[in-house]
Amino acid sequence: QVQLVESGGGSVQAGGSLRLSCAASGYTHSSVCMGWFRQAPGKEREGVATITTRGSTTYAASVKGRFTISQDNAKNTLYLQMNNLKPEDTAMYYCAADFPWTICTLRDPIRNYRYWGQGTQVTVSS
Repeated sequence: QVQLVESGGGSVQAGGSLRLSCAASGYTHSSVCMGWFRQAPGKEREGVATITTRGSTTYAASVKGRFTISQDNAKNTLYLQMNNLKPEDTAMYYCAADFPWTICTLRDPIRNYRYWGQGTQVTVSS
């Protein structure tokens, strides 16, 4: 059974940093698309960053240059380093995985990703 467990959320002031982790278990696959998504109250879930097993990444324009997605394949762990956080980054952050995959995308997360974690809250105060 595929399990994704996020951690590392919290409350920070604007300009601060957080590092999210997502521990994955219950599967072995040669090529996995993984991503971070977020959802603020009253808003749709949106893509933040994605990464393939080979290390190809994509970022939302709103986080480019501030956030970095990475993975440790040996530990089956996905990370999101978030720097220079802004109040508009406040949201529940979710880790997601999909395999096999045809496109590793930020779009239509609910449709394109089969597996989801429970989420971790990030709150940025001004």
